Amino acid sequence: MRFSQPSRRIPTRRARAAILAACLASFAASMPGFAERVKDLASVQGVRDNQLVGYGLVVGLDNSGDQTTQTPFTSQSVLNMLAQMGVNLPMEQVRSIQLKNVAAVMVTAMHPPFARPGQTIDVTVSSIGNAKSLRGGTLLMTPLKGADGAVYAMAQGSVVVAGAGASAPGAQVQINHLSAGRIPSGATVERAVPTRLGNGPYVVYELHTADFDMASRMVKAINRILGNGVAQALDSRQIRVTAPEYPDTRVAFMGRLENIEVDAIKPSPKVVMNPRTGSVVMNQRVTIEACAISHGNLSVTVGSDFAGSQAAVRLGTDGINLLNLQAGVNLADVVKALNSLGANPQDLLAILQAMKAAGALRADLEII
Repeated sequence: MRFSQPSRRIPTRRARAAILAACLASFAASMPGFAERVKDLASVQGVRDNQLVGYGLVVGLDNSGDQTTQTPFTSQSVLNMLAQMGVNLPMEQVRSIQLKNVAAVMVTAMHPPFARPGQTIDVTVSSIGNAKSLRGGTLLMTPLKGADGAVYAMAQGSVVVAGAGASAPGAQVQINHLSAGRIPSGATVERAVPTRLGNGPYVVYELHTADFDMASRMVKAINRILGNGVAQALDSRQIRVTAPEYPDTRVAFMGRLENIEVDAIKPSPKVVMNPRTGSVVMNQRVTIEACAISHGNLSVTVGSDFAGSQAAVRLGTDGINLLNLQAGVNLADVVKALNSLGANPQDLLAILQAMKAAGALRADLEII
């Protein structure tokens, strides 16, 4: 007696496609999501820092100040300061005055939003003369003005210089920069900058980078948590949010809103270059296409091997093959290989620009 085996049904093409889609969906759901808070992606319109600047004098230097014969404004500033304090010098002494312990400086600071009188802020002190060092100096009381010419803060204090130096006849040693320093909490706010937290019933958030997809994602995330219609995208950068009009309620509302997580987009491929320092920074999404480059006595060939499954980079000078990189070559390998051949930052900048123009560099190229 023979038993018949049960028949096996072969899935149709549509059924196989549905099974594959379900597997991909479950796999994507199991992968960890990439989310960022609203406060990390956008800022409130009108809530920003304001630049302050002032001119002052640093005293107490150890013979490292301005040479007043070459910087007459330093001597003039000292004379004006002494005159305000009731010290008047004869004219013949004014012409021969030599100051080695004083330096003329520019003082800069950032006035943060919602800062009130009495709050302290950090300041940066930078020499504008030929002072050798500001180390050990003290900044005299300096008014800091805004773009409208009004005084918003007063700065004074000991300058902290993150460097050191020493010199002797025929020799000099210096570590870091000595012509600029900082004064932590060196300025006191004297005037507040009016800052409006929204306009009527609305608060507008501005994305740090204009992007229609990100604006749409942020609107969906806010409306999912706070209710439909609360947020509306005005364009690729501005998002208008309906908020309570009472100040205390609005602050609590915005504190909750800024911590809402948004499904962020992975950063686009980008290469950032600084030709002054030769720095090249790129993210992991940067890719390159097959190309051939000739620059001076440098030659670069980027392509695939004979099997077509591996990538290769060949570099040469004067026709001599020097390097061969296999398996998954990327832009970082090309840059490393060029540096090993002694390519200077200008050569690297020219090559990357040419690759971008030819369509071989799949990334945005930014020069700072």
